[in-house]
Amino acid sequence: MPFNQEIKEVVQEFATLLKPIIDTIGRFGLKARFLRKHKLAVSRFYDAILCRKYNTELAQKTQKRFKKNRARLFTFLDYDDVPWNNNNAEHAIKSFADLRGVIDGLTNERGIRDYLILLSIYQTCAYREIDFFGFLRSGEKRIDGYAGERGR
Repeated sequence: MPFNQEIKEVVQEFATLLKPIIDTIGRFGLKARFLRKHKLAVSRFYDAILCRKYNTELAQKTQKRFKKNRARLFTFLDYDDVPWNNNNAEHAIKSFADLRGVIDGLTNERGIRDYLILLSIYQTCAYREIDFFGFLRSGEKRIDGYAGERGR
C-alpha cells in the first residue's frame, strides 16, 4: 500500500491523545477521578476526526470505526478499574471461540452455560496465578478461600 498521509495524521492524533491518558494511568492507576480530566481532550479529538472529509478508503474506514465506537472506546475514563485496552476481553473470549470450533454446533444451552462457568473459573485462576486443576481438586467453593500453590 502506498504511503497514506491521512491515516498517518489520524494515528498521530490518536497517539497524542492516548499518551497523557496512559501517563495518568501509570501514575494513578485506573481511577476515574484522575482519568476524567481527559474527557475534554477526547471530545476535541472526536470533533476534529469526525468533521473531516477523508479521500482515502483506509482513513474513511478508520473514521467510521471511531464514530461507531465513540460511546465505548473511552468508557474507562468514567469507571474505576476498567482496563484502557481490551486485552482481557480478547483473552477471555479466545477459549470460548476455540470451543465453538471444536463442538461444531453440537451442544445445548446447558452445555454452553456449564462450559462458561468453568471458563470463568479457569480465567480467574489464570489471572490470579492459581493452579486451576489444584483448585478444582481441592473441593473449595471460593477462589478467595483456596490456599493452594500459585503459578502452576
